[in-house]
Amino acid sequence: MANRYIMGIDNGSQSTKVVIFDLEGNEVAYGSQALRETLTPEPGVVIHPDDDLWDSVYYGVKNCLANFDGNLKEIEAIGLCTIRCCRVLLNEDGDLAHPAISWMDARLSKPYEHKDDRVQYVTTTSGYLGLQLTGEYNDTAGNQEVFWPIDRETLDWSTDDAVIEANGLRRDMLFNLVKPGEKLGSIRNELAKEFGLSEGIPVVATSNDKAVEVLGSGIQNDSSIMISLGTFISSMLLRDNYYEDAKNFFPTFASIPFKYVYESNGIRRGLWTVSWFKKLIGEELVTEAEKLGISEEEFLNRKAEEVPVGSEGLITILDWLASPDKPYRKGLMLGFDQRHSRYHIYRSILEAIAFNIKNNIDKMLDEIDVELNEVVVIGGGSKSDVIMQIIADLFGLPVHRRMGSSSACLGAAISATKHLRVYDTFPEAIEQMVKTEKTFTPVQSHYEFYNKLNETVVKNVRKHTDEILKLSYPIFN
Repeated sequence: MANRYIMGIDNGSQSTKVVIFDLEGNEVAYGSQALRETLTPEPGVVIHPDDDLWDSVYYGVKNCLANFDGNLKEIEAIGLCTIRCCRVLLNEDGDLAHPAISWMDARLSKPYEHKDDRVQYVTTTSGYLGLQLTGEYNDTAGNQEVFWPIDRETLDWSTDDAVIEANGLRRDMLFNLVKPGEKLGSIRNELAKEFGLSEGIPVVATSNDKAVEVLGSGIQNDSSIMISLGTFISSMLLRDNYYEDAKNFFPTFASIPFKYVYESNGIRRGLWTVSWFKKLIGEELVTEAEKLGISEEEFLNRKAEEVPVGSEGLITILDWLASPDKPYRKGLMLGFDQRHSRYHIYRSILEAIAFNIKNNIDKMLDEIDVELNEVVVIGGGSKSDVIMQIIADLFGLPVHRRMGSSSACLGAAISATKHLRVYDTFPEAIEQMVKTEKTFTPVQSHYEFYNKLNETVVKNVRKHTDEILKLSYPIFN
């Protein structure tokens, strides 16, 4: 009997990951391609060089297929997930009129301004990469994040010309919209031939990348939350309704049509702080890990497990990259004494990440009056048993680590199976395809300790240190 496979593409900010799954969500092949560094030719401008977004997808797919031992003709669909909050300007042939504009670019803080008549189409990364894959001018409604004239009631463009104009656009500049789980188009015949795939297989729409991660992490009820531990750390809930004028979170489209994801305030340079610390230790870390025949990360985690909960009074405040509205803030480590080693510092950084996540989530939960009963953690940081246990202890809840290389790739594959009608509903697909690798349960005494420390100390640090940092900021900047 023939096998059946789905490809999921996750085009992220730093790389494109591509995974081939069977219909039960088991990963059978993986490939990736790094993106090049973004360019900043002038202040406030951040662009992707040349056609790097498409190159990363193309070579990511090629690398994945090279690692696939099965029959390429048994791959039945491709789910496409891409970076959110970008803007891509195309000429009349659908080629780049200008380099793709990164989500970090200051121009993305306001509607599009038409300054170049070579620009015939304005779209997102999903629209552009979908066009490259299929030749069709379609995009997903789920990636129309900010300054797009979308009607949330229909998941289509507004029929009010004034709304479209207020976003700096004309209707003829916009791609057609499809909903997550619907077809963007069929793969171009020349690409299918080059990749060795069957002609006509569908490329399926998902949503914005964080929403696709939510789908691939298996979040589907009101009392579950997903934490994404990456360079930028944030947390997401799935909800039925849009939330107007949210103060402590950002509501956006989910990967299930007409549902929404609420995203908490995030941590800038979250796990980057861990990488920063590893570089400080330098060659000694490499040497010690090699002696034991383990990775650098595993060595650090073993040493951190030896450090008592609370790092014996060493408290880290994560402001390694200050927000624009509080530029004076800097990272802090408080409470050093003779007991503290480099591994106390490492554990203290992990605890700081957890405290920051918890406090951001609590603000969101208080605003919408919700209680949690479980946490799912994804991303590179979820591979650390230490931080997973810290999060479980701080929240006082079970914390699940999912299986697989990329929740976004799995979310994209889930959308593709839904389109193929392998599963009748998104919840059914989640039940069949999302799997838990390990669950961490809280230690009650640690829960009580962490929350006392958080309420009495951590939440109160900045109101004292901000005033000092305001004085030092003009001296060093």
